[in-house]
Amino acid sequence: MNSLAKLATAVRTKRAILFVGAGLSMSVGLPSWAQLIDHMRRDLGLSDEVGNWTYQTLAEYYRLKHGSIGPLRSWMDRNWSVAAERVRESKIHELIVELDFPLIYTTNYDNNLELAYKLHGKPFVKVANTSDVVNADADLPQIVKFHGDFDDDESLVIAETDYFKRLAFQSPLDIKFKADALGRTLLFIGYSMSDLNIRLTLFQLWQTWRDSGRERDRPASFVFTAKADPVQDTVLENWGITVLHQDEADPARSLTTFLANLRDAVRGES
Repeated sequence: MNSLAKLATAVRTKRAILFVGAGLSMSVGLPSWAQLIDHMRRDLGLSDEVGNWTYQTLAEYYRLKHGSIGPLRSWMDRNWSVAAERVRESKIHELIVELDFPLIYTTNYDNNLELAYKLHGKPFVKVANTSDVVNADADLPQIVKFHGDFDDDESLVIAETDYFKRLAFQSPLDIKFKADALGRTLLFIGYSMSDLNIRLTLFQLWQTWRDSGRERDRPASFVFTAKADPVQDTVLENWGITVLHQDEADPARSLTTFLANLRDAVRGES
């Protein structure tokens, strides 16, 4: 059985979790992290020639200067929203809804996934905090906002100290993820594999199975990237992660084609 067929079987039998990153949001026109950094620089009066920080470090400085992340969250909420029609027309979002994953984890703060489910008439529950974990309807697909949600400033993982706290992998959502992921296939889309937080998540999952002595029982896991990278691919494959590619010039088109092929495989059409 090839990799796509193996993944399709897990999706068909509701044994797969989708993990969604910023590439999905950018596919419908949301700003990049570079644009977020530019906004914070302007707001804080910092010259473009000064410093070369990550957005997490700059967000930490922003919080210290403003006393809270609230003003930044408000700007992001206004600027990281797109018209409903844009989401309705997104083939990528339509395919995700069609694939009907029981669990979708996302590190995106925006509500475009939730909007796609509403526009396509698919009931779901959003999980962004401990109360949501307790009260979630187990019979509905869950969209888990792994790095927080614009509706709750306290839930946002955006500044450097937020990320450091999450490195312990012991928050309620981390514990939920470990429990959910232990016996299921994972599919990561929309991520740069240079994202240290995602690499740490993948490494920790591999380490958990390795330390258990039962690694042969581990379900297959997959990462989709638009382009092959022999260095990244070899390291991820050593951690038990199969890297999938779709050869297209445009990353959004590449992801669309991949998801359409997966949908067809789930239906037994390929």
